Amino acid sequence: MLNKIFYKHYVFLEEINDFIEENLLKFKNINIIIDINGIDKKSLDNQNLIIKFSKKNKIPFFFKNNYQKCAKFKADGIFIDSANKNNIKPILLKKTFKIIGSAHNQSEYNKKLQQNCEILMFSPLFYNEKYSKNKILNTYKFNLISLNWKINLCALGGINIKTLRKVKLTKVKMISFKKLIFDPKIKKPAYNLM
Repeated sequence: MLNKIFYKHYVFLEEINDFIEENLLKFKNINIIIDINGIDKKSLDNQNLIIKFSKKNKIPFFFKNNYQKCAKFKADGIFIDSANKNNIKPILLKKTFKIIGSAHNQSEYNKKLQQNCEILMFSPLFYNEKYSKNKILNTYKFNLISLNWKINLCALGGINIKTLRKVKLTKVKMISFKKLIFDPKIKKPAYNLM
């Protein structure tokens, strides 16, 4: 059984408010992925609030698919989704910069290795409305496909209070989520949920 202290948590955020902030601070080893593409005032305000909160609380933050923002705001890293085939330009970024990728299969895993990803979010582990039921991996298929992968794995997709304990049936040391952060049942310390 994987010791709970080793789990790292990645949360995708499009906005932030007092409730989200309170829940974020309940997690140990939390990282924020800023999932905002818009350039309208509301989007930029949300982005700036997330950055301010992250820096104030010394929480590492990442931008999704945006190298320029990573350099401008001195982000801790970038999240490259499975559709993004571009390579990183390390000259713009600090030495401790982390590259996280996401994949759904072997060919996407190979591409993320070429993009120098050190962490790979493999999805969808559990059911969520983004994917049809026949695309859900569940723990057996998740473990089988990733058996020989030489990368730090992070579980993504359908992770909530009900499915959280099943993550222990995989070899991951990290989990990522979006909706879980809105759950009022999260108590401090949040890793006790595992």
